[in-house]
Amino acid sequence: MITLKHLSKVYRTTEVETAALRDINLEVAVGEFVAVMGPSGCGKSTFLNIVGMLDNPSGGEYWFGTQNVAGYSESQLSELRKNTIGFVFQSFNLIDELNVAENVELALLYHKGISAGERKTRVRAALERMKIAHRARHMPQQLSGGQQQRVAIARAVVAAPKLILADEPTGNLDSANGEEVMQLLTELNGDGTTVVMVTHSHSHAEYAHRIVNFLDGAIVTENVRQLL
Repeated sequence: MITLKHLSKVYRTTEVETAALRDINLEVAVGEFVAVMGPSGCGKSTFLNIVGMLDNPSGGEYWFGTQNVAGYSESQLSELRKNTIGFVFQSFNLIDELNVAENVELALLYHKGISAGERKTRVRAALERMKIAHRARHMPQQLSGGQQQRVAIARAVVAAPKLILADEPTGNLDSANGEEVMQLLTELNGDGTTVVMVTHSHSHAEYAHRIVNFLDGAIVTENVRQLL
């Protein structure tokens, strides 16, 4: 699904040049679950932004399937991103003024050709899948952190993306809710969705098929788990 070849990202100002990513070579197969780890400032977030098509690399190639998207325009990236990628964030990023169902439906409003009735059906199915349908009319502030993250995952999967990118999805949760979220991501991966997750948690990284370790903008090690 994803092939990165000699990928780099450099941020420049008039006085300073900072290499956020250096010569990244990585492949992620369809249906794989990859965890990305490393200390703060090592390039994990930059990596996720580029894989998520929220930013362009400075050099190298990024193949998404058969498309080299490294030089795509923002409109091209936006169109591909909305049809293929779902995002899950540490901070949930729910809109306080919208209820649970409306927050999830928001992810479908940019998809042409989906009727209002179909949107409602998809939202209901996503909420039921995340076991949070009974809270559909509640506002985000009425939910626990774990429940809010369930809503955020429902929003990420409602458009049936091929890839889920999760940025510290358990970072704001206690251990019990964190484990529940990891179980949900594992179930989605078991259904065939590719997952790439940035995490500081070694225990949560163990849910992945492979752990990729970053340091100073480069991949330093990759560990493949021996799955039963």
